[in-house]
Amino acid sequence: MSTLKPGVVWGEDYQTLLKACKEGQYALPAVNITGTNTINAVLEAAAKNNSDVIVQLSNGGAQFYAGKGMEDSFQAKVLGAVSAAQHVHLLAEHYGVCVILHTDHANKALLPWIDALLDHGEDFFKKNGKPLYSSHMIDLSEEPIEENLAESAARLKRMVPLGMSVEIELGITGGEEDGVGSDDIDSDKLYTEPEDCLRAYEVLSPIGHCSIAASFGNVHGVYKPGNVELRPSILKASQDLVAQTHGLDANPLDLVFHGGSGSEKAKIDESLGYGVFKMNIDTDTQYAFAESVGAYVEANAKAFKHQIDPESGTPYKKQYDPRVWLRAGEQGVMDRLDEAFKDLRSAGKSLADNSQKAKAA
Repeated sequence: MSTLKPGVVWGEDYQTLLKACKEGQYALPAVNITGTNTINAVLEAAAKNNSDVIVQLSNGGAQFYAGKGMEDSFQAKVLGAVSAAQHVHLLAEHYGVCVILHTDHANKALLPWIDALLDHGEDFFKKNGKPLYSSHMIDLSEEPIEENLAESAARLKRMVPLGMSVEIELGITGGEEDGVGSDDIDSDKLYTEPEDCLRAYEVLSPIGHCSIAASFGNVHGVYKPGNVELRPSILKASQDLVAQTHGLDANPLDLVFHGGSGSEKAKIDESLGYGVFKMNIDTDTQYAFAESVGAYVEANAKAFKHQIDPESGTPYKKQYDPRVWLRAGEQGVMDRLDEAFKDLRSAGKSLADNSQKAKAA
């Protein structure tokens, strides 16, 4: 089995990691982060499970990372994404896992955000010999497919010299995430046509690497059982069409499972046989963070109302210290990711080579 240097992967190493996922029929959880707490929790969980992982930012997550007080919201979205990437680059290697660093859901209105990040990425590459991000997502699924592919191709041409990949969406993921998407969607659009995957492959693969978030009933968030009908067979049909049309081996497409939170385990399991290497899990990890913090606050209610116990005079500093309750949130994320690494079969399969680290220890 190939091994890779721990840290942010890109270029050939990114391809090696994706190949290992598909051949081993496992996938990596992609976690939307909002700050250093969530980044560190993801890295720690990946190291604990000996799994590689995907760290990603939405535009809203990037803005929050920079600080909601920054007056220029666009600048905050750009600088927050740059700052978060630098944090991951600095620490990922030391956690001893391979990390795909990715931006999530950029619709037509957010293309200037991607363009600005590519400007920063080109500058970062000149200085460091590697890209700032492993990949960016261009989500023009609500636009005509011709525009979707043309705009994606234009950005991919900029990404290729940096060793980056593009992720596109075909069909629409229901629900909404950070202002991208809508609940008012014709259900037919939640299911991608295999012919569209073939068109995307034929337009983008001659330029560079592309992964596809092909919709098979995916919806952001969690819903009552039965409200969402996932049809992984659409992924198989798309893979088969591309393979047969171009005389390729099985599962030539690198596929992404959006809206993974709350999905049926059997549907997740089935999708892993159809070339899915990545599953987005945002809603569940958000809730895991909030639930754990809420439980801590409930258990230490007095500490969040009084600095000193009004009856006993006991100081509560150790209970309300942000490092304590934020750590509770981190632990909640890690516990949920333990489940995700198991569901996606990636636990114990990291390609990171930590032999030099072991020798140093």
